[in-house]
Amino acid sequence: MTKQIMVGSVPVGGGAPVAIQSMCSTHTDDVEATVQQILRLEAAGCEIVRVAVPDKESAFAVDKIKERIHIPLVVDIHFDYKLALACIERGADKVRINPGNIGGEDRVKAVADACRLRNIPIRIGVNGGSLEKELLAKYGKVCPEALVESAFGHIRLLNQFDFDDICISLKSSNVQIAMAAYKMMHEQSDYPLHLGVTEAGTRQMGTIKSAIGIGGLLAQGIGDTFRVTLTADPVEEVVVAKQILQAAGIRQDGPNLISCPTCGRTRIDLIPLAQEVEARLRTVQKPITVAVMGCVVNGPGEAGAADVGIAGGNGFGFLFQHGEIVKKVPEEQLVDELFQLIDTL
Repeated sequence: MTKQIMVGSVPVGGGAPVAIQSMCSTHTDDVEATVQQILRLEAAGCEIVRVAVPDKESAFAVDKIKERIHIPLVVDIHFDYKLALACIERGADKVRINPGNIGGEDRVKAVADACRLRNIPIRIGVNGGSLEKELLAKYGKVCPEALVESAFGHIRLLNQFDFDDICISLKSSNVQIAMAAYKMMHEQSDYPLHLGVTEAGTRQMGTIKSAIGIGGLLAQGIGDTFRVTLTADPVEEVVVAKQILQAAGIRQDGPNLISCPTCGRTRIDLIPLAQEVEARLRTVQKPITVAVMGCVVNGPGEAGAADVGIAGGNGFGFLFQHGEIVKKVPEEQLVDELFQLIDTL
């Protein structure tokens, strides 16, 4: 089991539930836009949120943002240790940094001391796209061994200044490299791990890469928190994250949709039907399984494990519960009838 850190009020590692993260796409110095986006992320199920801090204006906005949101706020720092210190003073709940790229040891010590004083953890963010030149020269390429060696180098630097309240990420845009690096780190240390496949891509491809990389690790018991990175609205990252946790069997704090792929027996326009049910389920918080099946002959039986479901016919469909048909319904009323039944559960 990994060690536990506290990101604000959210425990990470040590057997705590795997926490969902996302990152704002707004300019952090635009407090109103950033707060509104974070509130949308909260509503979607985000549990920890990160903001970029590229300049002092962004750092000076941290306390203003924090006082209006309800989840822990992580600041993402590159190169300038003074920005980290400014964010720490303003109440940041965690700092994401690469200790090796913020200058001399005196600067690393200053950040470590400030975080220790306020019980603020540091995430060491190793990325395949920004590995140290000496490691690239040693290994000849980005590889799991190089990522892990980089992480341990940063850990030693923080440990040198009596700081060990650490979380580790080892991100790569290559799914196989990322997975192998996380497995290696999991075997060699007990630091909590922040999972991610960086620069994963658009909603479709990014979901696939993240489901394989993040979901595959979570299914093996590796990982304590994670962010799905998508070239999309950050809210979509949270939606996909929740789906990955469900598919990996880690969480069922919302509905699980199952639907058949259609075949020659299908006599109803199933694809838009399933899409409508999926969209409407986003507002449902019950831990239930809902089925959308295209065949009234086999559908109810095949989806017998579902709590509720619908099976389409030719202009009509059946509403069923635990595999037992409860009502025959005209096609245009199927979805409404389904959600009326869900409301009773």
